[in-house]
Amino acid sequence: MNEQYEQYDVAVVGYGPVGQLLATLLGRAGHRVAVLERWPTFYPMPRAAHFDHEVARILQNIGLRPDQSTAIEPYDALYAWRNADREDLLLVDWSGVKPTGWHTSYFFSQPLLEPQLDALARQQPTVSVQRGWEVVAVEDEPGEPVVLVVEATDGVQRTGEQRTLTTRYVVGADGANSFVRSVIGTPLHDLGYFYDWLVVDVVLHGQHTFNPPAWQLCDPARPTTLVPGGPGRRRWEFMRLPHERIDDLNRIERAWELLDAWDVRHDNATIERHAVYTFQARWAQTWRRGRLMIAGDAAHLMPPFAGQGMCAGLRDAMNLSWKLDLVLRGKAAETVLDTYGSERTTHVRAFIDFSMELGRLICITDPNAAAERDARMLAERDDPSLAPPPPPPPRLGPGLAHDDDPAAGLMSIQAPVTTAAGRGLFDDVIGGGALILASPSVDLDERRRRALHDVGIAVVAIRPHTTTGTAAESPPVEGTVIDDTGAYSDWLAELAADAVLVRPDFAVHGTAPRGGDVTALVDGFLTALGNPATAATPLADTTA
Repeated sequence: MNEQYEQYDVAVVGYGPVGQLLATLLGRAGHRVAVLERWPTFYPMPRAAHFDHEVARILQNIGLRPDQSTAIEPYDALYAWRNADREDLLLVDWSGVKPTGWHTSYFFSQPLLEPQLDALARQQPTVSVQRGWEVVAVEDEPGEPVVLVVEATDGVQRTGEQRTLTTRYVVGADGANSFVRSVIGTPLHDLGYFYDWLVVDVVLHGQHTFNPPAWQLCDPARPTTLVPGGPGRRRWEFMRLPHERIDDLNRIERAWELLDAWDVRHDNATIERHAVYTFQARWAQTWRRGRLMIAGDAAHLMPPFAGQGMCAGLRDAMNLSWKLDLVLRGKAAETVLDTYGSERTTHVRAFIDFSMELGRLICITDPNAAAERDARMLAERDDPSLAPPPPPPPRLGPGLAHDDDPAAGLMSIQAPVTTAAGRGLFDDVIGGGALILASPSVDLDERRRRALHDVGIAVVAIRPHTTTGTAAESPPVEGTVIDDTGAYSDWLAELAADAVLVRPDFAVHGTAPRGGDVTALVDGFLTALGNPATAATPLADTTA
């Protein structure tokens, strides 16, 4: 291989939030990362505007706490569905804190958030962010590093100046028209779901009251969504009606006409952006071919009705990053990367299905069908027993997790704990990956503890919080945490488990039942990784 080529461990193609997160996580692990982005500067207009409590936990873990970012505001109120008469069809409670330790939902300004994510990536000394360079060719020959040819561009036109670099792996986080996906050659599973909506992002000049701040207007004359758009901003989404042309709807004059019904005018607001989007539902059937992988919009698109598009992409990055880290460090077999697509596809499809189901209720323009929907939803509102049960929480598909464990593939909780080093949310004081033991009496030999530490899993035992109200409890010893709120004790009791093994992406790998064998849980995890240093060693023999 020609030594003049720049050499990296991972090339991340695309530098939106998914590429930024992936670069940061791999850089923190010490890997050499090249980020290749064809646009020389940040896109200055709003796009994604919502993320959930699980993504808040992801941001917490890279040092961008949602409660400390000027780009983000929490949502702590109801989310209303209303009919054409402004009558409540459904009230969804988005107040309070979820079991992850964060609010149900957050709204943000992407032009403000991306520079904050960029700063975290650039803090990593092994990350090279290369803007204004577009990947134009990929050579992936067995036994050789992947070769990328990149060409300078202003984002629209290429200049003809080319460079070549090599890398061990390539991740395409390069959007819906992904070049990396085209190189992989994977077909797309398209559900044929197409609706056009005019999205209008507004900066309000004065005080406006929206009660509640987020609601869905299910009016067949014009289905409309209105939500916060980040600090000082709001977003309206207006569905294109069957008789309307996209070009007629996508005019700023038309946007002002539609906003006027909400008392939003030239004299009290500024339109930051208006654009017609075609909401789609599709996913790539293959997420990996050899050393090439895809993530985010390159791998899936979904309608925005559940607010999960960017969330899904950031979950992709979390799932892939810790597996890539272990493979690059020789701590896991390369076949572990095959579990990335299988786990994430199932999870993504659940959110796509849910988003489409919401869309079927929202995008009704026939008055008779809307009246039937309204009558049904009003009956369910007045008598909750008539309402269908909420969908179960999405879980990861087949991969590393135990198939027969009901907790496997679900997200773990996060609550305040106290350790010998201090008090805080679990991830702040322990980290994302952990084997959580029900009590210090649940033993695990030192060899397995070292093996888990080697792959990023801390071993901690839960001590219950005492409520004597008088003398302060003695500080926990190393390797134990005080369960300040009782959340972990309750969770373990709910799972009837002596231990829960939580992966670095916060997903539950599996549990050890009460009175069961914790070593079997640990050995199963290490064996699933295919780590030759652990799986080939008879860990059960602890006398040596």
